Amino acid sequence: EGSPSARFFVAMQELRKPIVGAVGGPAVGIGTTMLLHCDLVYAATNARFQLPFVPLGITPEFGSTYILPLLAGYQRAAELLLLGQPFTAEKAKEVGIVSDVVAPEALMTKAVHVCKAIAALPPDSIRLTKQLMKKRHAQVVRETIAEEVKVFSERIGSAEAKEAMSAFLEKRKPDFSRF
Repeated sequence: EGSPSARFFVAMQELRKPIVGAVGGPAVGIGTTMLLHCDLVYAATNARFQLPFVPLGITPEFGSTYILPLLAGYQRAAELLLLGQPFTAEKAKEVGIVSDVVAPEALMTKAVHVCKAIAALPPDSIRLTKQLMKKRHAQVVRETIAEEVKVFSERIGSAEAKEAMSAFLEKRKPDFSRF
């Protein structure tokens, strides 16, 4: 039920098996926020990340306003979410979004190796350990996502968002001085 993105949000949260992410290029917006729901994430040295919600006149989504401060600490999360500037794979590792950074040519080999290592472990132990790690925050994450969807939906039609989108399409700097 719900939109495809809402179903995706629920599926990622409720998946009982570990999710291994591999980032080999740009991860912008949901491309970065979905990584917060992965169990292990590997990035190539040339990967780039960005959470451009605020500069676009909208707000972050997929639980990022709760999970990122939890992982990174408030100030580092605020820097990424409020400023919305691009950041490197090393910065993503520093703030806890990425488990490790590897050479681009080694990315998929690393991800596959980790998947095989997980698959060789006792499945119930894996499932229960993941469940125990995520359990304490699960309800708050669900509530945060619901609130973020509501605010995001309101913001997408705002005058600020329209100005940001127009400026982007017109390749000019947005002017928020009238707001």
